[in-house]
Amino acid sequence: MAEVNAMMIRAGCNFVAKKPVLDVKRSGFGIPVFGRTVWCNRRRTSGRVGNGVKAVMQVDLEDAERLRRLEGLEATLGLDVVAERELKEKGFLGMRKTKLVCTIGPACSAIEDLEKLALEGMNIARLNMCHNSREWHCDVIRKIKKLNEGKGFCISVMIDTEGSQIHVVDHGAPSSIKVEDGSIWLFTAEKFEGYRSFTVQASYEGFSEGIQVGDSVVIDGGMATFEVIEKIGNDLSCKCTDPGLFLPRAKYSFWRDGRVVVRNHESPTLSSKDWSDIEFGIAEGVNFIALSFVNGADPVKHLKNYLSTKSAKSVRVLAKIESLESLQNLEEIIEASDGIMVARGDLGVEIPLEQIPAIQEEITSVCRELNKPVIIASQLLESMVEYPTPTRAEVADVSEAVRQYADALMLSGESAIGSYGQKALSVLQMASCRMELWSREENRENFLPHYQLGVSLHDRIAEEICNSASELANRLSVDAIFVLTTQGHMASLLSRNRPRPPIFALTDDDSTRMALNLQWGVFPLRIELSEDIEANIWRGIELVKSKGLVKQGDSVLVVSEISPARAASMASQSIQLKTIA
Repeated sequence: MAEVNAMMIRAGCNFVAKKPVLDVKRSGFGIPVFGRTVWCNRRRTSGRVGNGVKAVMQVDLEDAERLRRLEGLEATLGLDVVAERELKEKGFLGMRKTKLVCTIGPACSAIEDLEKLALEGMNIARLNMCHNSREWHCDVIRKIKKLNEGKGFCISVMIDTEGSQIHVVDHGAPSSIKVEDGSIWLFTAEKFEGYRSFTVQASYEGFSEGIQVGDSVVIDGGMATFEVIEKIGNDLSCKCTDPGLFLPRAKYSFWRDGRVVVRNHESPTLSSKDWSDIEFGIAEGVNFIALSFVNGADPVKHLKNYLSTKSAKSVRVLAKIESLESLQNLEEIIEASDGIMVARGDLGVEIPLEQIPAIQEEITSVCRELNKPVIIASQLLESMVEYPTPTRAEVADVSEAVRQYADALMLSGESAIGSYGQKALSVLQMASCRMELWSREENRENFLPHYQLGVSLHDRIAEEICNSASELANRLSVDAIFVLTTQGHMASLLSRNRPRPPIFALTDDDSTRMALNLQWGVFPLRIELSEDIEANIWRGIELVKSKGLVKQGDSVLVVSEISPARAASMASQSIQLKTIA
């Protein structure tokens, strides 16, 4: 208890020492549980931290009253069947904590293929609105919902907006074209249908403004490179200097003297097509919207405000970091968004390749500091688009992202168009588990810096309780952390600390449950929550026990923040240690 006392004092609580309640049997469930409870009862106040905050034992409800409250609660759990299987096979510490995102495309859109990805550990299905028809996307979303409802999966859905097309060129052919060294190509803004030999159509009419003879045109971050040899009105005549593959609807950038040519285009982040796709996503009940070509915080705030008026369910907005300007405004973008995607492929078009590793680590670190989930995307296992095994360098790249404590890893072409999508996902799963094991063995979570986020009394207490709970969980080697949450905030604060045990988030809000699929180490559970904290805790333990997920001798740390109905002017936060006896 001395450790608990010290940690609760750090959270701004004047701890009142009590003897722990031991060997208390809750006859209504038949679960003997040894419990230690630390409560913080916080009055709503505008005062400073330490204004009369006390920690006391919760003893005011009798078991009979508690059981009466429990009788009406829904007895479903909603734990993803793959996570449940992993827990039973590997135990609590063996559960993979890094989340996996798969881009759905023609190679994996059949319901049988989607189920294979789900069984291999897919947590989030991403739909790229640049490709395929609205009907195709609708069909995929409904298949995923069918798998969730019928097979017990918990897969969230993300749509990725197309964004401004000022950076896109297209040669008109249905597939990639081999560009030969020395060949001459015309880059034009003229609109035409189909394919013209050695002609590339730019989507933006002013694409050549400010470009000089001698500048380089880099396609898809280096898939092919051209040199501007002549300006013909608004068109550019270009000579191939680095041959390679030219994909349909490829991204391009102009370079001069080893640096990207920065130009100010007055183009909105969200196009009319993007708004139409967003309306579609709201109607279909997607969980995440990834915003392309974000250069500042305003487009993110605008979209979040729009969603708050249009959707009854909470839809999370992720910002994609894929341009030099987005790096210059990184912190404000992260603060405004609900999460970040590091689009390394597009980012590599605008910055030197050798800077990508350091920038990835910096973005990951800032996201954890500001408590926002981060996805590492693009070219993780690019060779597996064509081959059944990855290169060793790709596995090292994946492992490095896991070592940096990224929340999630994403497959793009590997799953969308590749022949070995399921195998690629298996590689991510195996590499993640192995690196997580190494991190635990090295106690790397102990070296993570802590940054204060909270400003208000409420937020600072919640933050300190989660910091202390994570430290307690590691020091006491508990098996799991349970958190009662409505909007997912306490669960995300726990995840931010990257504790060793898995975090089981009990929530009655389905949009929160699906959003928590992106948080590192969090496994969302569905349970009806009442205003009675003790009732919620006992109900959660009973449901988990009924599934065979906890056994005699397991110890769990329970963190909660629910406003009790009996005192509307109070809100309670607690850390409880319980041992299944």
